[in-house]
Amino acid sequence: MRVVLSLVISFLVSYGVGRLLIPRLIALHAGQTIKEIGPNWHMSKQGTPTMGGIMFIVGILVALLLTGIPDFMEGDFGGLFVYLFALVFGAIGFFDDFMKVKYKKNEGLTAPQKFLLQLAAAILFIVLMRSFGYLQSQLYIPFFNVTFEIPWVVYMIFAAFVIVGTVNAVNLTDGVDGLSSGVTMPVALFYVAVAAYWGYTELGILAAAIFGGLCAFLIYNFHPAKVFMGDTGSLFLGGAVAGLAFALDIPLALILVGIIYIAETLSDIIQVTYFKLTHGKRIFRMAPLHHHLELGGWSEEKLFAVFTTISAAACILAFWGVMDRFPTV
Repeated sequence: MRVVLSLVISFLVSYGVGRLLIPRLIALHAGQTIKEIGPNWHMSKQGTPTMGGIMFIVGILVALLLTGIPDFMEGDFGGLFVYLFALVFGAIGFFDDFMKVKYKKNEGLTAPQKFLLQLAAAILFIVLMRSFGYLQSQLYIPFFNVTFEIPWVVYMIFAAFVIVGTVNAVNLTDGVDGLSSGVTMPVALFYVAVAAYWGYTELGILAAAIFGGLCAFLIYNFHPAKVFMGDTGSLFLGGAVAGLAFALDIPLALILVGIIYIAETLSDIIQVTYFKLTHGKRIFRMAPLHHHLELGGWSEEKLFAVFTTISAAACILAFWGVMDRFPTV
């Protein structure tokens, strides 16, 4: 019941914040600067308000605080820790967005600056979760239902790599109206299902709030978008997706639930590598993958529908792969 309530509260608060936030962003001229190297028809999006991720960040927090009280009273802070972890990434994204808006350019923080800040946040989260007993240096293999004990230092390096990679992959996916929201909504439902199946109510509440917040955001962000989530929203979502995977002790499930994020990232890596090795040749029309498909004639609505469907199917398969991780409640 609290899971459903969390979803509803997050939806309503996020939608309400959006009604107030978008006019304010417009008044502040907090418009997105579009890269000239992107598809030329994206230039029409120039000036669309960014930092819209604030609306679901607020909505998720309100839902978590209102519905998570019983868990907090019992000393269960797993959901709150994951939210705060995601919020740190959201803060990094907000500063990046602010720099872009202030100086009217598409680049805010430099890549090394973002990487170091994200790495520090990842390590802090891992240490915190371990110190409170939420993490052990074990690696669970989905489908095979086996667990390997690995040295703590190795686990920390692995976790930091996965977290930073996931956060940036979600950020890279946010390049078409509604795409990052649509792809992440099935992922949130996957975490709701897993948390409910194993009895991790506090984490289920957070995941449900994410789904509710994204539903509300999609009202404003579906093509043609009235607002973009910006790095504020996409880095927050990346932190939440990665944080929940580790809090539930199923990080390798990200290979399936994050299949779209991975495909987007790999297309970008392959394109850049091949371009450098061949001195200017390309494999894709444009990277990441959604731009390649756009130039092939796919509409933004089709991209949203196909990528969201693939994400949902992968999440169903992932649930089957991890359902035996712990005894059911």
